[in-house]
Amino acid sequence: MTNPTRVTFGQRDSSFAEDLKRRVSEYFETRNLSQRANKAMYVKALSILGFTAGVYGLLLSGHFNAWGMLGLAVLMGVAIAGIGFCIGHDGVHGSYSDDARVNGVVGFAFDLIGANSYMWRITHNVLHHTYTNIQGMDEDLTVSPQLRLSPHSEWKPYHRFQHLYAFVAYSLTTVFWVFAKDYKYFFQKDLGPYKGKKHAPAEWARLLAMKAVYYGWTLVIPWLVLDVTWWQFVVGQLAMHMTAGFILGIVFQLAHVVEDAEFPVPDTEGKVEDAWMVHQLRTTANFARKNRLLSWYVGGLNFQVEHHLFPKVCSIHYPALSEIVKATAEEHGLPYIEAVTFRGAVASHYRMLKRLGRPPAVDAVPQQPKPDMAVAA
Repeated sequence: MTNPTRVTFGQRDSSFAEDLKRRVSEYFETRNLSQRANKAMYVKALSILGFTAGVYGLLLSGHFNAWGMLGLAVLMGVAIAGIGFCIGHDGVHGSYSDDARVNGVVGFAFDLIGANSYMWRITHNVLHHTYTNIQGMDEDLTVSPQLRLSPHSEWKPYHRFQHLYAFVAYSLTTVFWVFAKDYKYFFQKDLGPYKGKKHAPAEWARLLAMKAVYYGWTLVIPWLVLDVTWWQFVVGQLAMHMTAGFILGIVFQLAHVVEDAEFPVPDTEGKVEDAWMVHQLRTTANFARKNRLLSWYVGGLNFQVEHHLFPKVCSIHYPALSEIVKATAEEHGLPYIEAVTFRGAVASHYRMLKRLGRPPAVDAVPQQPKPDMAVAA
């Protein structure tokens, strides 16, 4: 298919957006609540940072045997993913505070864990959130040529096996991100609708400076302090990265690459008929909304429908908003895609990988709905 260079959204079912915005505004106003972070959100952020610092300190102490050190490396991966979910993600979206300076400081957490927050604002906040699941515009659909995540992307014979190797590939997410992805995007001339994109010298300087900081605390300091062999050091690094990468990779994929999510194709003029908020409903899925522990750890990213509809509302509010969004969608006869459990969402993603791995002619065969993915309409 030909990738569009410009995509616009229509007005189909636009009354849904009007009703939903009014009801969400009423929710915050009648309860005298701010849409930004509350005390519980800051406590969570400090808890995760404290946990990360504690695990890092224990690692540098070297007072553990090889298995203990390996376990701590795994915990560091869990902590790094938590910083991305609960601190950096909300900060970069500007949902922590009405003060841009506060959001900038919080979003800086991304840079500290090796991911450039400036580039994330472009590829995630703009491209992914605006053009969700649209081939050629949503950069999240092109994370790797080894993975076919859209029915409209090019098929290769090795994609037949992607359901077998995809989860291993996800575990390498942070390795690719901190050592290659950001540099690749900085040098890449075209990013979705951006053609000949140039970046300010200050952003190049920040990229290099913060990468150096990240490499310093994750590679240089541990290597200088710890009395371990080179292969033990490499195993520890891989354990940390594969843990963080797998967690981050799988959580983000469950939002859009599942069976009931749509992959709209703009017309020849680059127009999608649905209103933008309706487009988000059709392309985004939730999972395990009732699992409080999971919701706490992934920073509300199991409420991706709400996040895509209201990206500047702090994730701490998504559980409450989900009931409003679901009810409003049902009233308008629109889908509200969700998996009841995390396990059900992973199973749906696995089946979708398998489906997208088939040659396009086979992939075109209609699929029967699965019982563990629910579409309210």
